[in-house]
Amino acid sequence: MIGDDGIEKHRMLRRDNAHPLDLNPRVGDNRSMLITKSSELASYCQELETARYVAVDTEFMRERTYRAELCLVQLCAPNLEAVAVDPLAEGMDLSPLFDVMSNPAVIKVFHAARQDLEIFFQLMGRVPAPLFDTQVAAMVCGFGEQVGFGTLAATIARVSVDKSSQYSDWSLRPLSERQLQYALDDVIHLCTIYEALEEKLSRSERSQWLAEEMETLAASSTYVTEPKDAWRRVKHRRAKPRALAVLQELAAWREMRADRNNVPRGRIIRDEQLVEIASAAPSSKDELHRIRGLGSNAVNGSMGSEILAAIKRGMAIPKDQWPRLAPRPELPNGARELVALLQALLKLRCEEQDVAPKMVATRDDLEQLLVDKNADIRFMSGWRRELFGQDALALLEGKIALTGAAGGLQVLRTDGVEG
Repeated sequence: MIGDDGIEKHRMLRRDNAHPLDLNPRVGDNRSMLITKSSELASYCQELETARYVAVDTEFMRERTYRAELCLVQLCAPNLEAVAVDPLAEGMDLSPLFDVMSNPAVIKVFHAARQDLEIFFQLMGRVPAPLFDTQVAAMVCGFGEQVGFGTLAATIARVSVDKSSQYSDWSLRPLSERQLQYALDDVIHLCTIYEALEEKLSRSERSQWLAEEMETLAASSTYVTEPKDAWRRVKHRRAKPRALAVLQELAAWREMRADRNNVPRGRIIRDEQLVEIASAAPSSKDELHRIRGLGSNAVNGSMGSEILAAIKRGMAIPKDQWPRLAPRPELPNGARELVALLQALLKLRCEEQDVAPKMVATRDDLEQLLVDKNADIRFMSGWRRELFGQDALALLEGKIALTGAAGGLQVLRTDGVEG
């Protein structure tokens, strides 16, 4: 963990370079921080182009739509005051912001960036880069698994984050002073958190660890949903192969219809109904009526015809092209005990290096190693292999053992090699 001296250093650094909202924000200040004109955004973004980094957060709504509706973008950078950009303002042109998001010289700092990046990808057609996700960085730095923003703000910035506006309807205008204060505070504290974590990573020589994680986050494929793969996200109890073929077509149809109408997938048809239809494979509207939860209007209208067409396409798929689930691995005898040993080793190594175990390996990863030592497992490459993967193999091969000692669990080499 970052020590108290390091945290206080960063608090003082932010205080010395604070803009008016850094310390004691006053009600009434926020309205001037709201950008509602394209010319104002262009001017602010021109200053951002020379910044070392920019902290970014978004507020959005997606309960009623297929695609998230961007309602607010908050920005803050060193020596610049925090601002909130209103993308719903009449005539607002976000192009200058997109240019900043694509500027390779400016680091884009987010917390738990996945949903924010998906929104930018939909609007820009590319992922902002380079990236720094403070949630991932915190896991690398030993703050635990999927640590929340409020926890980091309390630990590093020493502030309590007011989340009372978190579930506001951000699409309504005008925005309240409370909403704006909440939105601006997030990026102000994000700057403090970023600076502390960046120094911690640099001091521990783990910047490359984070860089490897950011590669996946920055990949466009992370945010592309192919209709033909939509069935993989549908919850089911290992449906039979023929039913999976029908489910594949039904899920693809639902994905495209939801996208076309910009409504949530569940508003078209729920997962459990898709699975039931795929299993029953009705061939007429009369049979489709037997599916619980499908109303007469849906069955008799265009949706009923589209569902039957999707079923027909699924039933026509040749057997050798049916989608198949990955087989469950056949674990060797004593697998439970071996996994327990690997988990103990994982916990030990992660405690020594002050990194969250989930960041390194999951139980599924450990079981996969028992099935195939040459499998493509994430902890068998990069920094994870050095931290844990090599020792995991050595444990399974009998080259090391775990032993109890006065100081707790320890690793004992059994092959005569020192270290």
